[in-house]
Amino acid sequence: MTLVATRGLTGGYVAGVAVIEDVTFAVGAGSIVAVLGPNGGGKTTLFRALLGELPVVSGEVELAARPAYVPQTDRTRLDFPVRAIDVALMGAYGRTPWHRRLSRGDRAAAGAALARMGLADRADERFGALSGGQRQRVLIARALVQDARVLLLDEPLTGLDAASAARVEQVFEELRDEGRALLVATHDVGQARRWDRTLCVNRRLLACGPPDQVLDPVTLQRTYGSELVVVGGDRAVQVGHHDHAH
Repeated sequence: MTLVATRGLTGGYVAGVAVIEDVTFAVGAGSIVAVLGPNGGGKTTLFRALLGELPVVSGEVELAARPAYVPQTDRTRLDFPVRAIDVALMGAYGRTPWHRRLSRGDRAAAGAALARMGLADRADERFGALSGGQRQRVLIARALVQDARVLLLDEPLTGLDAASAARVEQVFEELRDEGRALLVATHDVGQARRWDRTLCVNRRLLACGPPDQVLDPVTLQRTYGSELVVVGGDRAVQVGHHDHAH
């Protein structure tokens, strides 16, 4: 069953200026898809288009249900005096009418999501005081509370320690086994090789398929452009600009 599909998707933030062009792919239930590409190559723009947040877009987007979005933790405000459990509970707001309070079931779901991410003992700690890896796991817990069939994760493993990364990847596999679709933006070719499919994106969709078919030196060079790419081992390494504009 297809949960996400695009056909000829083109969009940008300014009329007449496209950040992504003619992107066509489909993602089925029960799959983890790496979205691989350089900074500024359109990964986050693609996610915004799937969320319906891109102001200028042509082509078609089909979704079985509204996705849950997990942003990069380093773009999250850390000075708000909220606890980890409060952030996880935010995942219930979208299904709760404004005139109703969150239910006991929502609070139980938030606690269960934190426990699933290995953070049951951190529920009452201030979100901004947690480590980067713990904050990222809280944001994933918030997405779990949404109970979405499609999850969009923007570089969720960047900067995580080994224990946090292992916990997150374990949950990814569990969600896949539950029949969900995960699109995971990443720079790490090693991660991409472990998952079911890879989308290589640099303004356009350059390749889409099983990692053993698309993660070759030629495709990676096209994906990362003229910047130096080290393909040996598990990583593609960029040398050049490091902006995060898109």
